[in-house]
Amino acid sequence: MTGTAVRFIFRTEEAESVIFDAMLFSDVIGQQEVKKHLAEMVEQNRLSHALLFLGKEGSGALPLAMAFAQYVVSLPQPSPAVEDLFGGMTALAPAFLHPDGIASQPAFERARQLIHPDLHFSYPVIPKKSGDKPVSADYIGEWREFIQLYPYGNVYDWLQFIGAENKQGNITADECNDIIRKLNLKSFESEYKVLLLWMPEYLGKEGNKLLKLIEEPPPNTLFLLVAENEEQILATILSRCQLVKVPMPEDRDVEQALVERARAQPETARQIAAISEGNYREALQLLQHADEDWQSLLREWLNATLKGGPVAQVKFVEEASKLGREKQKQFLRYFNHLLEQSIRIKVLGADNVVVADNEKDFAGRLNKIASVSQQQSVIAELDRAAYYIERNANAKMLFQALTIKLYHIIQNKTLILMD
Repeated sequence: MTGTAVRFIFRTEEAESVIFDAMLFSDVIGQQEVKKHLAEMVEQNRLSHALLFLGKEGSGALPLAMAFAQYVVSLPQPSPAVEDLFGGMTALAPAFLHPDGIASQPAFERARQLIHPDLHFSYPVIPKKSGDKPVSADYIGEWREFIQLYPYGNVYDWLQFIGAENKQGNITADECNDIIRKLNLKSFESEYKVLLLWMPEYLGKEGNKLLKLIEEPPPNTLFLLVAENEEQILATILSRCQLVKVPMPEDRDVEQALVERARAQPETARQIAAISEGNYREALQLLQHADEDWQSLLREWLNATLKGGPVAQVKFVEEASKLGREKQKQFLRYFNHLLEQSIRIKVLGADNVVVADNEKDFAGRLNKIASVSQQQSVIAELDRAAYYIERNANAKMLFQALTIKLYHIIQNKTLILMD
């Protein structure tokens, strides 16, 4: 990597498996086209004063925006004014510095540690005690640690990290007032002041306080908003931002990252990359449970659903409800992965689909019990169930209902999924 080295340490935490000592463009998984676009905007002086990084969970929108924010505040300032050929004074603009070369700049060390005085952050927070009016600055220590440990984490990871439990995080009116106050100050060291606002979906109507500031910001002020769901952002804020779409990384990029950063075995990394569908957060969680025998559990579920009757179904529901939320989501995602492979085999032929032998056999068996349309219906139900699990649905009720739905989708079929 260019510049400051990045230290990667395999860890056993649920949501992440690396520690980032720096955040450069080269540290962000994939996203070559987006990186190129951002660099060109700076090089060609086409940078908007408000950018919205829009990417789904695990896409890398947050680490990409973080790397860009650290880059901007670390850029060298123009040279002092000098006398030109005609006796006037002019400042010499510095030559363009590519983002991957920014680690050589003195200011980058402070930006790397997230202590640069011109780099500001806003994110959902909770009151530390009853009656508090919390602002992001109250949690800056936790934020620095979270970004180092879980750069691909989601808002649930963050809220659990600060002990929110079941409390709802918010970006409050007091936080908006604090943003206005900070950004109206003169910059301390950098030519630019940068605010990175993570999850603007958590801005209620109080977010309208920021409209004038975003539309007519102080000189050299850059807003970077990082969001997952465009529909949940205030339309008044959305309309004032230039959109930067961050797609999911390619499977090969996730696979490479798992091998090089999380020290996964190549075959394990390949399978996990295929299942996670570009979601690096999900990939890291799957890696933590790579030894789980999801296929046997899935075989048990399908046999109980279609052959075993109520007693076997209740036994499975009890077992699944004890897995814990993250494992439940991973199990459903694995089932989805097999269904997608099954559909691909059905459409393209087994010889044209690259998949592990044991998965190919299981996917072939799924094709014997369900048509493509039936499998697509099951995929939709699994996606819906994972959504509800993320929102603390009762696991027993969810898996019981899901079992009944699967039975009705694949009814009148005979299941044979023996070893």
